[in-house]
Amino acid sequence: MSIPPDLDAQIEAAAAESGMTYSAWLTATARKEFTIRAGLEAVAEFEDEQGAFSPEEIAEAEQWVREALDRSTNRSLRRRRTA
Repeated sequence: MSIPPDLDAQIEAAAAESGMTYSAWLTATARKEFTIRAGLEAVAEFEDEQGAFSPEEIAEAEQWVREALDRSTNRSLRRRRTA
């Protein structure tokens, strides 16, 4: 396997920042990618069976995501401050 040097450096830095080994970071990132793909497939299947989501439903989902990201970011920042 060959990873371009610039990408290799980014992975190394991301792993170190996360407190993970290079390999563990790659594994976690691959798992996230597969989870995203499975979620997208599930949404497509749902829409095939039930019809497309309405603009209102999409707006509600986007709001939920923003709030979840805010909560996650705030937790992460609190952990860093207390560490």
